[in-house]
Amino acid sequence: MAIEITIPSVGESITEALLAEWFKADGETVQKEDPLLVIETDKVTLEVVAEASGVLKITVPAGETVSIGAVVGEIDTAGAAAAPPKAEAPEPAAAADEIPPAPTEAAPTPPPETPAPPTQPAPTPAAPTPPAKAVPPMSPSVRRLVAEKRIDIDAIRGSGPGGRITKGDILLHLEQAPVGIPEPVCPPVEMGAADAAAAQEVRQPMSPIRKRIASRLLAAKQNTAMLTTFNEIDMQRTIEIRGAYKEAFEKRHGVRLGFMSFFVKACVEALKEVPEINAFIDGDDIIYHNYQHVGVAVGTERGLVVPVIRHAERLSFAEIEQTIVDYVKKITANRLELADLEGGTFTVSNGGVYGSLLSTPILNMPQSGILGMHKTEKRPVVVDDEIVIRPMMYVALSYDHRIVDGKGAVTFLKRVKEFIENPERILLEV
Repeated sequence: MAIEITIPSVGESITEALLAEWFKADGETVQKEDPLLVIETDKVTLEVVAEASGVLKITVPAGETVSIGAVVGEIDTAGAAAAPPKAEAPEPAAAADEIPPAPTEAAPTPPPETPAPPTQPAPTPAAPTPPAKAVPPMSPSVRRLVAEKRIDIDAIRGSGPGGRITKGDILLHLEQAPVGIPEPVCPPVEMGAADAAAAQEVRQPMSPIRKRIASRLLAAKQNTAMLTTFNEIDMQRTIEIRGAYKEAFEKRHGVRLGFMSFFVKACVEALKEVPEINAFIDGDDIIYHNYQHVGVAVGTERGLVVPVIRHAERLSFAEIEQTIVDYVKKITANRLELADLEGGTFTVSNGGVYGSLLSTPILNMPQSGILGMHKTEKRPVVVDDEIVIRPMMYVALSYDHRIVDGKGAVTFLKRVKEFIENPERILLEV
């Protein structure tokens, strides 16, 4: 019996996806729930697992764009039962220190033999020289790419006419390598001067997620009146509270206390006071939200995704941290769904985890505001007319000036600063 492997639906607006990678090889035995392949759309990346155990047959290779519901392979469940059993280990030999029983009678000693004259050693024949490996026909661009990446062409099956290796075959081989671009594995292929000059560049198609990110960022710059305002926050009090309670917090709630929950809670309270930052423009109307769906930007290998913490105004610190942890697990396992990314009213992005000291975040349309967090760094500051060393963080609020005035943006950022510098105010709502 064969079970078809189809491309699952990931949302009503998604009609096709990129079959980015097969985790198993054609003809390989797979077990139920084993990850089989990963697909990419312009919004999410999703793994598809095996519905049953059996032998995999791939009908659509990686790198192809396929329609939702398309059959890309099948699992032969009868092949699982016919898999050869594992070879049994040989019987262990007798231990070296075991002594065989002594014979009952002594064996007679044979007479000495006359030694034979020494024999001259025969000359060892020279090993035959292997024939030169024939290089399959390739276009100049393919030869450049093979030479640059030092690719073993014997490991590539050409998909062109007569088994000719195409550039798509090379790019697919590089994408399927276990760790990025492989290290040199064979001598370079000879090429001319023109090929050598062009071997410093590699052209690869953009992934659907990268295309989507590019188009949305460009649209935000072209279709909004984006402006950014800055402030700096003394993180000392938040650091002290986190240090004092993080062990008890994790013991009680089963999740670590991070800084993101402080900022999400601070933004929720500030959004209540400046509701236009939690709104967006729809034609000639302004849509105000009486809830706070806060998106948290998370960087992945394939691009930036922004899962949404829904009704953040109803959640505790522990519930916010747990929601973030759950999203990170889904992203790592390629289980993030389209619904996880929709409906956000405001976004928080933490560039500080990458070491960024200051930046201007770009709006996540159609939202009207995004807060950029940055690296916490000790700096000399003036407190009560004295110069002291404090852990400081620059924060940036980018906003749509069509709907948010400068006063509202500065007020919002000032309130976030007050809540982070005195976290007790969040609980007391003052």
